[in-house]
Amino acid sequence: MKETITTEPSVLLVDDDESLLRLMTIRLRGEGYQVHSAAGGKEALKLLSTKNFDLVLSDLRMPGLDGLSLFEEIMALKRDVPVILMTAHGTIQDAVEATQRGVFGFLTKPVDHDELRQLMTKAVAQSQGTRSPKWCENIITQSVQMEQLLDQAYRVAQRDVSVLISGASGTGKELFAKAIHQASKRADKAFVAINCGALPENLLESELFGHSKGAFTGAVQEHQGLFREADGGTLFLDEIGDMPVPLQVKLLRAIQEQTIRPVGSSKQIEVNVRLLSATHKDLNKEMQEGNFREDLYYRLNVVNLTLPTLRERSEDIPLLARHLLSCSGKKHDVNVSRFSDDAMQLLTTCLWPGNVRQLVNVVEQCVALTQTPVIASHLVEQALSASEQKWPTLTEARDAFEHQYLLKLLKMTDGNVTRAAELAGRNRTDMHKLMKKHNLQSSDFK
Repeated sequence: MKETITTEPSVLLVDDDESLLRLMTIRLRGEGYQVHSAAGGKEALKLLSTKNFDLVLSDLRMPGLDGLSLFEEIMALKRDVPVILMTAHGTIQDAVEATQRGVFGFLTKPVDHDELRQLMTKAVAQSQGTRSPKWCENIITQSVQMEQLLDQAYRVAQRDVSVLISGASGTGKELFAKAIHQASKRADKAFVAINCGALPENLLESELFGHSKGAFTGAVQEHQGLFREADGGTLFLDEIGDMPVPLQVKLLRAIQEQTIRPVGSSKQIEVNVRLLSATHKDLNKEMQEGNFREDLYYRLNVVNLTLPTLRERSEDIPLLARHLLSCSGKKHDVNVSRFSDDAMQLLTTCLWPGNVRQLVNVVEQCVALTQTPVIASHLVEQALSASEQKWPTLTEARDAFEHQYLLKLLKMTDGNVTRAAELAGRNRTDMHKLMKKHNLQSSDFK
């Protein structure tokens, strides 16, 4: 769950009139709001860069940065927080301009407190919907950047569009996808995940679309496939950038027509699936190199959410470490209470190239080896040293095997691509693509 969640709604009150600021602060606190005040737009932006608010209530006419300009700055920061503007010089034109720009509400001074109360209640209800702990309880964060992403994730979850989640390996892309599913109207249906880089093309096609009995050697019975398993729910395509191009064509057709055809079958089957996908690759670069279809990219990338590395959300490291320590201790029935101060210092200063996945591994190893309730620094040092010998992901291991396999083939055939393709059971075009992927030239083996 997110540590920043509180029961009292938090409000940022902005006004250059100090007496009015004090009066409204007292009144709103009396009505159960947590209130932070700012005497102008620039001061408000400083607070917004370090804290999360459910609502911003600001004067319209202020010296320096006025209310509308403050709203524009908030939007530029990608802060999805409702803004209500107040002015003693309210006009219809002001109200129209403010609402057209996306301001949540507009009030004239002297403020009608019943009207203000109703408007604030609606704004907070909208804002706190994104902070309900139920749908994202497994995402541990107090990072403003992550809070912004979760706010966006909640909004997009309410709309049945495709989402592409980008980010380095180990940043928690599948966890984020599950949270979007839990926040959506499909939450009571299946969430089905597959790693597109973990299977060869023919098996991946069968896994996605299913196959009929006898479709190929070993197909002794019908297999319904993941699209049908996820019908009514969500299908998560992890490492979509590793999907072979021929299969990308079939995936695009399935998305466009909302139908699939199992391998070995002539029957089209209707499916109702929401697609979420993820990649650690730069798909723009992959498109330029001909490894990813542009039309599929735009189908999958209706909304893009990019997860930060653990180093970019370093304020979460102590929070995550304590949470993982508690979970690991319970899982393995080990009496652990905390990290020593110097052990925590080591954790917070590590660069974490493997991101949250590496942190999980380090904590697990510390719990497995500790003989005391307090994790000592030497155990953290040992675990960090071991984790630096990075265990490859399945995609990385597959790529490494593929590279070695191609090297052996080309050596055996003295760089004869046609002969190498025959031995590999692939056509020349596929072989040339694989060689290009691994930066291999046939002339180097002749």
